[in-house]
Amino acid sequence: MADFARDSDTPAAAAAAPLAFPFDPPTPDGAVVELAPGILWARMPMPMQLDHINVYLLRDDDGWYIVDTGLNTETSRALWEQIAATRLDGLPFKGLLCTHFHYDHAGLADWLTRRFHIPLWMTHGEFYMMRALAVPLPEPEPDGLRLFHARAGMPAERIDAMIRGLRRDPFLPPQPESFQRLRAGQTLRIGGRSWQVVVGEGHSPEHACLYCAADRILIAGDQLLPRITSNVLVSSIEPEGNPLQLWLESLDRLEKLAPDTLVLPSHEKVFTGLPARVVGLRDHHYTQFGLVLAALAEADSATAFEVMGRLFPRRLSSVEEMMALGETVAHLSWLRYDGQVVRVLDEDGVYRFSVAA
Repeated sequence: MADFARDSDTPAAAAAAPLAFPFDPPTPDGAVVELAPGILWARMPMPMQLDHINVYLLRDDDGWYIVDTGLNTETSRALWEQIAATRLDGLPFKGLLCTHFHYDHAGLADWLTRRFHIPLWMTHGEFYMMRALAVPLPEPEPDGLRLFHARAGMPAERIDAMIRGLRRDPFLPPQPESFQRLRAGQTLRIGGRSWQVVVGEGHSPEHACLYCAADRILIAGDQLLPRITSNVLVSSIEPEGNPLQLWLESLDRLEKLAPDTLVLPSHEKVFTGLPARVVGLRDHHYTQFGLVLAALAEADSATAFEVMGRLFPRRLSSVEEMMALGETVAHLSWLRYDGQVVRVLDEDGVYRFSVAA
């Protein structure tokens, strides 16, 4: 599933340390921008609100590594053919690295590996989550999917609309059959640079960032985006999870990198200002915690679906509503595990939340 874009700028963070954007982005038509010797930035278009994904090319002695793929569309495949023919100085592709399993990042993994006869590199958790979610939603849908959303207070007709939206998903890709495993702390030597694998959690199970300490460059995927926030949600797959705790711990790890690091995100512009962005993202979620607590205090108790209206006041599509509800549950779960919120299963089978005494 592609990312759920939402603005996360806070006035205080933006005023204290604005980000810098040293490069104009490439147009999503096969153009590239050189960010450093042997590092190219390209964009793949996406037919949705978040209308692009950034992909990167790393030059090795005898070929190029691709970082992330774009959606499984004819347009993206044609652009990769164009890049291969015109942008690689006559060298071939030699490997594909996917930061995580979401199909804007790995949707062409099967096609690229087959078309160019190259291996796929991913973390273990991302590869197998990708494989687990590769098939269309079965008929009837899993009991747990409906139960999770019903217990969150989503009305039955909205659950039905969400399921119909999931069944209409046009981007489900075929899946590669094998991979080479990336591990946290592993070092990849590419084109004279050493790239350390930095694993983040919360947005996806084992999201791989790549960090070159010598040149202070971070290929950040969705772990650090310059303006929008990555969706961090609880779902029916792990209904008692606490992904926001994992996300905040991942921000702590990224905050230890060099403050003048050039950040190469998966969406929007390449930027500097890593410390300010970590602070902004952390502040965003603590602001959301405050909104959740205020909503619960005003209502005495509320369902996750009711709280969602406070966090996401704009009109949402059915699939966006699913993601927004999952993120609302994530904030409620963090507060619950922190002892600030209590949860009770009502007689009607719905979880209601209230501020802890």
